[in-house]
Amino acid sequence: MSNPSQTRSTLCALGAIALWALLATLGVALSHVPPFLLTGLALLVGSVPAWPRWRDWRVPAPTLLLGVYGLFGFHFLLFIALRHAPPVEANLVNYLWPLLIVVMAPLFLPGLRLRAVHVVAALAGFAGAALAIVGGRELSGAWSWGYLPALGSAFIWASYSLLTKRVAAFPTAAIGLFGLVSGVLSLACHVALEPAASLSARDWALVAAMGLGPLGAAFFLWDVALKRGDPRRIGVLSYLTPLASTVLLVLATGRGFSGWIAAAAALIVGAAVVGVRAEG
Repeated sequence: MSNPSQTRSTLCALGAIALWALLATLGVALSHVPPFLLTGLALLVGSVPAWPRWRDWRVPAPTLLLGVYGLFGFHFLLFIALRHAPPVEANLVNYLWPLLIVVMAPLFLPGLRLRAVHVVAALAGFAGAALAIVGGRELSGAWSWGYLPALGSAFIWASYSLLTKRVAAFPTAAIGLFGLVSGVLSLACHVALEPAASLSARDWALVAAMGLGPLGAAFFLWDVALKRGDPRRIGVLSYLTPLASTVLLVLATGRGFSGWIAAAAALIVGAAVVGVRAEG
């Protein structure tokens, strides 16, 4: 039986997953906006709700560096990967991060042990994520160096998620500082690496939605989930993200559902149930 803290952790993780599921649909609507510009603006918007709690931003320098490592490092390497590798394959490599959370948890967090049930659930979840992302398309068999930054982004998000339980306790409001600094760095990358772009009123509204949801509230919920819960369970649950994202994209584009999505759903939901029910 889950305790109240574990239940709250699971609910917060599901909340973050639900918000991240919106990211692909919003990204398609904003695909004409340079990615570093989009991420920088969204991260700045996402930090705004925490501004009234700026006193909680007084965290040690290593904690701030960890936050920027997670939020900025993850997006930076992912965008580099998407520029230099086929996007479907790069996204698939990137979605190794839930599996990495599961298998690295005992290495980063003494006291946790890796049980076979967690590994099997995580592998089933990854198989489901692969079906959801690939959707029957033929993958490129060619090697691309862009897969390395995709793997790096997966490692960064997994290690950031685990290390937030290793550093000195910090208020969840400090995530706003992480987002603010990471947003400024992303805008600097935009200036250095991307062409200038102008945004319409509709673009700004969608950027605000992205910032307040997937690149804002989701990070705060994720922080609460990881601090209160078992990262092995949360890692398995995270495979609901590509599934929900794919379903929302299908609904938004009016395409029909395929057997691939049904198979992905069966694998991911089954893995999530097993992972959440696993004890010890």
